Amino acid sequence: MDSTPHGAAVTAAGFGVKGPRGWAFRNIDLDAAPGSLIAVQGPSGSGRTCLLLALTGRMKSAAGTAEVGGLPLPKKKAAVRSVTALAHVPGVAELDPVLTVGEHLRERALLQGRFGGSLRALLRPRQERRAEARALVDAALTAAGLDLESLPKGIRTSVRDLERLEALRLSVALALIGGPRLLAVDDTDLKLSDDERAGAWEMLRGLAAAGTTVLAVCSEPPQDGEGVVLVRTGGRREADAPEGAPGDSPATTDAATGTADTASTTDGDSGSSGDGGTSGGSGGNGDSKSPAASAATTATPATKRTKSAKTRDTPATTKADEDPADDEDPADSVHDKQNGTDDEEEAADALAEAGRS
Repeated sequence: MDSTPHGAAVTAAGFGVKGPRGWAFRNIDLDAAPGSLIAVQGPSGSGRTCLLLALTGRMKSAAGTAEVGGLPLPKKKAAVRSVTALAHVPGVAELDPVLTVGEHLRERALLQGRFGGSLRALLRPRQERRAEARALVDAALTAAGLDLESLPKGIRTSVRDLERLEALRLSVALALIGGPRLLAVDDTDLKLSDDERAGAWEMLRGLAAAGTTVLAVCSEPPQDGEGVVLVRTGGRREADAPEGAPGDSPATTDAATGTADTASTTDGDSGSSGDGGTSGGSGGNGDSKSPAASAATTATPATKRTKSAKTRDTPATTKADEDPADDEDPADSVHDKQNGTDDEEEAADALAEAGRS
């Protein structure tokens, strides 16, 4: 049976949610009948809240299949949201510490009367609508076990003055006003003493016994575990592992090896791989040049030097045999200057000889 008037069956197979930073959770299998108490246990950061939001149609799944009351996810997310309610979910469904208990209850009753019913219900006399809203609020408070008379200022007590368990009961009561078939509660036992934790689980067991399916996120499930469907979410390490590689996957080692291979190819002498090789091979903006290009660049000055050497009867191989990529030797510069002085003396002697003749 997929659902009853008060509860919804929850099933999942290989269910998972993936975000920009990897898998929030994955490979979740679940089979719970209507009116079950489902406890989601796992360390902080293991995707417990994401699983709660995904099973209530508030977050899109990325792997596997799931159904709530016979409604498939994520195809029927809007329909799933209409039959589920959230309680005590930080950042999504949380109490306003500035408001009082009475203000929270009146606000929720007004929203339920305006958007939770049919158009015909809105056309009923105001007295009937008020009486129905009062009955819904009283039933929700009773089911959550919240006694307004026991509060410091009664219904005028501010939320900031509530104890942790009292705030949890109020949040559950607000969610129950809508009559959900699946109630999802986050951080059920956070910062609760042992007695308060036992009281919270007793409340949730009572709701499940009344027919409402309860999905509760916790750090520790009930000690007896009787009648509880336990779902465990793995650690962050397992959730972030690549698909098909459980735990410490060899893919991590392969990725590191691939990076090392790429670096060795880039740092090598080959000019066909990496930005440096491409710019060097094509003579782009890089400073590195191949030996052939350097030889071609210095070929013309070597020719000119050869002709000058022939004029002054010096060997042409003096400058041509030098490595074009090496820097100029200071000794060669002194030698060139001395050769230039000898050329001038030879020219003066030639002019004097011509004058005598």
